[in-house]
Amino acid sequence: MDRALGQLVEQNHDHECDGYGPDRLCVRLVAIADLPSRFGEFRIAAFSNTVDDKEHVAIIRGDVLGGVDVPVRVHSECLTGDALGSLRCDCRDQLEEALRYIGGLESGIVVYLRQEGRGIGLLNKIKAYALQDGGLDTVDANRALGFGDDERDYAVAAHILDSLRVHSVRLLTNNPDKVLQLQQHGVRVTERVPHVIPPNVHNFGYLKTKAERSGHLIDLQTLEIDAK
Repeated sequence: MDRALGQLVEQNHDHECDGYGPDRLCVRLVAIADLPSRFGEFRIAAFSNTVDDKEHVAIIRGDVLGGVDVPVRVHSECLTGDALGSLRCDCRDQLEEALRYIGGLESGIVVYLRQEGRGIGLLNKIKAYALQDGGLDTVDANRALGFGDDERDYAVAAHILDSLRVHSVRLLTNNPDKVLQLQQHGVRVTERVPHVIPPNVHNFGYLKTKAERSGHLIDLQTLEIDAK
């Protein structure tokens, strides 16, 4: 770990601020360590927050402190996809492609947020899966459980980027709401970089719902060609 990042951890030891978002969430950088991986050499930064017990990480490539137009992927946790290799979603493919892409650059960040199941939690996500098995799409399954279409919040990600002194980002995403939320929290997004993953037979409907009902910028015609 370089000296600048070590000093950043020390400076965050007693960090307090007015917070981000309606919950006035404040994030504190707790530790940074080297993270050699199959996708390249990274460092991993661990963050705590003042609102709940969830811990989040930033996976850092190169020198990002004070960076401008830093390539960034903000990824929400998906146990079934990220860890278990589920084919019902594209989460693992998106995470790996982001790490592979940023691992090939001089610098960049993958922010990994602990907000499972679009923010509804693991147990409710499995309940939603069961409803999807019965014919509902992802949006209607969430609504049937009493949740919004997408309960995720990106205040943590905005604070993490601020803690790392990132001035502006090139954001890897297909989700306009993610861009909007980050901008509302003060993140300067200078470019949206498409992050479309070819579908498989199990997640085509999931991706189609993302495009048709959630406004994700995915070319359905290309999806249909890739799915065949």
